[in-house]
Amino acid sequence: MLIAIKRSALAALFAAISTQAGSAPAEHWVGTWTASPMAADSSLDAANSGLNAQTVRQIARISIGGHRIRVRLSNAYGSRPLIVGAAHVALHGVGPAIVAGSDRTLTFNGQGAVTIPAGALVLSDPVELTVAPLSELAVSLYFPVATGPVTWHELGMQTTFISPSGDATAAASLPIAATSTSLYVLSGVEVTAGIETGAVVTLGDSITDGYGSTVDAQHRWPNFLAQRLNDTAALGSMAVLDQGISGNRLLHDTEGPDALARFDRDVLAQPGVTHLIVLEGINDIGMPGYLGRPDEAVSSEEIIGAYRQLILRAHAKGIKVYGATLTPFEESGEPYYSAAGEAKREAVNAWIRAQSEFDAVLDFDRLVRDPTHPTRLLPAYDSGDHLHPSDTGYRAMADSIDLHLLRAGSGR
Repeated sequence: MLIAIKRSALAALFAAISTQAGSAPAEHWVGTWTASPMAADSSLDAANSGLNAQTVRQIARISIGGHRIRVRLSNAYGSRPLIVGAAHVALHGVGPAIVAGSDRTLTFNGQGAVTIPAGALVLSDPVELTVAPLSELAVSLYFPVATGPVTWHELGMQTTFISPSGDATAAASLPIAATSTSLYVLSGVEVTAGIETGAVVTLGDSITDGYGSTVDAQHRWPNFLAQRLNDTAALGSMAVLDQGISGNRLLHDTEGPDALARFDRDVLAQPGVTHLIVLEGINDIGMPGYLGRPDEAVSSEEIIGAYRQLILRAHAKGIKVYGATLTPFEESGEPYYSAAGEAKREAVNAWIRAQSEFDAVLDFDRLVRDPTHPTRLLPAYDSGDHLHPSDTGYRAMADSIDLHLLRAGSGR
């Protein structure tokens, strides 16, 4: 009788274990907004000479919504531990204000303050807050002691509000001592979403970072893509994570680490990533001449080799990779532009269009070029510097993408 009871108990235990092991989680964490961390450069922004007993309120326009959120804070380029004395998240109202009743205190391992080691990042504890797709969050961080230059994202294309002295993280409207269009320490926002929900990372340079678009308008091409995906619910939910860095290159550091160096951090480590769009390489062509660094000149074959490495590393993790052709730059002027550089761009684009290593091709070059002069931007899509698209151009780029590519099982 005792043996029978033991056998019965063991059977029940094994059944419970089997049920737990076989049941899939209903939700998982997915990134809904990102800003790729960069090393501080106070010569570009006075605020990044350091913050001292001040609160910074930053606005993040998320792509997908959810009921639970958490934030990522980065001290990737700090030379010493960074103290965050308090942190709050809320729905963004107007300017430095938040929506009444939406303020939530962020904690880290249950504590209201956190010290981030040099070179590290931290994730906040989850908070219950219902956020709609395409809504804006206000993340407020208080730095109680002098920080020195902090890890940032230079081209925020969004107004950041900086307070006078004091912890104003819970303020209904942040008092303002200064504003900036950069982002400080904040590198990501995540939400819980259905297990079928994925994320597409857009990896690139200033064209993906939104240079030339209207500040505070959310008119980068990844913003327009997120809006299209949200408007097409029948295709399923897909987050868009903008990992563009203005001035970035594939093979050499300029602004931010090169794409090969930051790939693990900015793509593979992003929660929920299933797809990747690569639009990068024009700075590898133009920057050596522009910066006077001839030793950093690369060939079209080297650019293609970098793409191959990104494809291999993404495919190893089951991520679909879509290659975007490099857009025209003839009228951006010398020494950034040269006839030899144009020949490299055309060779790279020919490879992208002709080969089968990318899972699909997004032909942004053919879309935005002037059909009467294919080596320059169509004037209607030109922001004015003849290199970066306008709001209209960025919208056209997003509108050209076949959304069926951004579904589970899509692509190759």
